[in-house]
Amino acid sequence: MSTTGASTDPLAALAELPGVVDSVASVRGAVDRLYGHRVMRRRSQEITSEAALRGARASAALSGADWALEEVRRRTDFRGDASARTVGAALRLTAEAGQLLSIWRQSPLRVLARLHLVAAAEQDERVGRPRRMGESADEPLIDLPLPDANEVSGRLEGLSRVIVAGTSAPALVTAAVVHGELLALRPFASHNGLVARTAERIALVGSGLDPKAVCPVEVGHAELGIAAYRTALAGYVSGTSEGMAAWITHVGRAVELGARESTAVCEALQRGAA
Repeated sequence: MSTTGASTDPLAALAELPGVVDSVASVRGAVDRLYGHRVMRRRSQEITSEAALRGARASAALSGADWALEEVRRRTDFRGDASARTVGAALRLTAEAGQLLSIWRQSPLRVLARLHLVAAAEQDERVGRPRRMGESADEPLIDLPLPDANEVSGRLEGLSRVIVAGTSAPALVTAAVVHGELLALRPFASHNGLVARTAERIALVGSGLDPKAVCPVEVGHAELGIAAYRTALAGYVSGTSEGMAAWITHVGRAVELGARESTAVCEALQRGAA
């Protein structure tokens, strides 16, 4: 996403792309139906907690650590092999996201640095800052050309300006651009997918679309599958109107599936089965 020569609200035009208007309306309807569920009126904190767990599990799966939900629920030690560390990082990020909502609109780059620090959980001079010239990025399931450090720096600054300035674009559009831009750039040495999906969650929650964080969009991305994820992301990276619309509508479908997941949890609680 380039903001060079862009209007003061560069995301607004994306909201008018073919298919995006319908996707925004469909997402709004799915979220409203979930929030209107009778269980949400009485036990929303339980739904939020369960959504966080399921979202973290799904995000880890998209970064190559596809554990069963009950294994994630049961485990307390996530040290050891790379898979366990990935799941642990996803859980830490989900827990941290709620603490960063108030900072996001004022300093998104500070939030991204904090997210990488939390995900990495190690002492390394590359942690918590964007890549420098000559440094690589590790995101095993994303196979796209890697922008150089100068492009990363410029585009991160552009993304930050857009978020701080605000936009008339719907929350879905903003969240999709945040997610797509971070995956396209892979600005950190590691954990880029986990950070990108957590930032997407922050954007959705902070916008007011999902203020109780009960729509685990990560679950939707995982359900749609890594092949569809890669294809949609390639559309975003292409920068074409068709590609951008395909990515935004893909994210919209993921949000709807996340809402469906929590609706199922509500139904289980209502039946006394969970």
